[in-house]
Order: sequence, then structure tokens, then C-alpha cells
Amino acid sequence: MLDTYDFKDDVWLCHSFRGKCTRFTAFEPAIDTFKEIRAFLSENPSEIVTMIIEDHVKAPNGLTKVFDASGLRKYWFPMSQMPQNGRDWPLVRDMVAKNQRLIVFTSDESKQNSERIAYQWNYIVESQYGDGGIDFRSCHKREESAPLHDKSKSLVLINYFDSVPTKKLSCENNSEDLIDMLHTCYKAAGNRWANFVAVDYYKRSDGGGSFQAIDTLNGKLLCGCNDVHACVHGLSCAS
Repeated sequence: MLDTYDFKDDVWLCHSFRGKCTRFTAFEPAIDTFKEIRAFLSENPSEIVTMIIEDHVKAPNGLTKVFDASGLRKYWFPMSQMPQNGRDWPLVRDMVAKNQRLIVFTSDESKQNSERIAYQWNYIVESQYGDGGIDFRSCHKREESAPLHDKSKSLVLINYFDSVPTKKLSCENNSEDLIDMLHTCYKAAGNRWANFVAVDYYKRSDGGGSFQAIDTLNGKLLCGCNDVHACVHGLSCAS
């Protein structure tokens, strides 16, 4: 999940202040991060990366130029092959075999026609982010998203972090509460497990944390188990 802006006659990763990128909030040119992603995909030929871009780039073909210059195009999953109306995505092994291992979404609907980058809200439902979405007993959609139970969107993204990130609160949030939130959102999303989970300080927790959360989701999605390792080792588990 990357925020992109026009800055210094280039495309930068930035957290905006009043809708603009400034030298105090700018992180680095987007191409530097994109090249890191290219290196990761090159070094890990069985891995798949999804980029969800909060897109504030107004320069014509600005993102396209960065993707081309970074060398990421060779891994691009074509928008023309993305499933419509909630249909299933290809199997991981098929995406790997075709080397179509980079999935990219933009928050700017116009880019779907102008740059052939998929508009995220045609494919993803997303829970409320920040303080409004931090109660694990309830799961609501963010304003821009279709209802979480809308199965015409094939992917589910769950946010679980405070509006102002702090290490202490993130440690608490990323522990038992996070697993509870995944179960709550499973029901809210029409009995669908999340495909993506967004947290702050993902390495901090009182236990398994975000890593255990992902193991739980993968276990549920792959074989109905509470941990993906049960799928791998063929262990029995509750459905």
C-alpha cells in the first residue's frame, strides 16, 4: 500500500499534508521503491506482490513511466485477465508459471482507461481504517468501498491500526485482537476470509502477531485449518 504524489518534477512516495506532498512528508522517489520490489521478485521467483496505490499523480502517464523505468513491467499481471464480477483469480502456480507476479491497483479510476492500471474499487472491498475501524467486535466498510459482503468484488482487505501509529498500541492491536478482528470481518464480508491485512509495526505483538494472523488466513483459505502449517503437513483440523 503506497501513497504516490507529484513532487520535484517526479513521482514520489509521500504522506500528504493538506493534500500535498512536502519536503517534510516526502519519503523517496517512487522508482527507488519500485526497483526494490523488482529485485525482490527477481530473487524470489515463486512470490507474488500486490501493490495498492493511493494515487495522487496527475502527470500524464506518470505512474506508467515509473513502472517502465523500474523494470517491473516484465512481472505485470494484465488488467485484461483480472476476474470480473467476483470470479476466482488464477492459481498461484499458474501466475508463477507465466511470471505474472505483480498485481497493481490504483485509487484513481481514470487510470484504468488511460494507463491500464486496475481501479481498486472494482475488485476490492475494504474495512474502515484508523480509529474508526479498531474495534474487533465490529467490522464496517470504509467510505469508498462497496459493502463488505458485496461478492462482485473478489478481494477483501482488512485494516487494523490506530489513526496515529504508536508502537505500544500496535503491539496490543497485533496480538489476540487482530485474530478476533479477522473472524469478525469474515462474517461481515459474507463468510469470506481476508486476502490482505494492513497493520502498523507488523513485527510487534505479544505473541504470533501479524505473522500468526496471516498463517491463520492462509490455513482457512487453503484447507479450512486454523494454521497454514496444518495444511502443509497434512494434520487434521476443524473445518
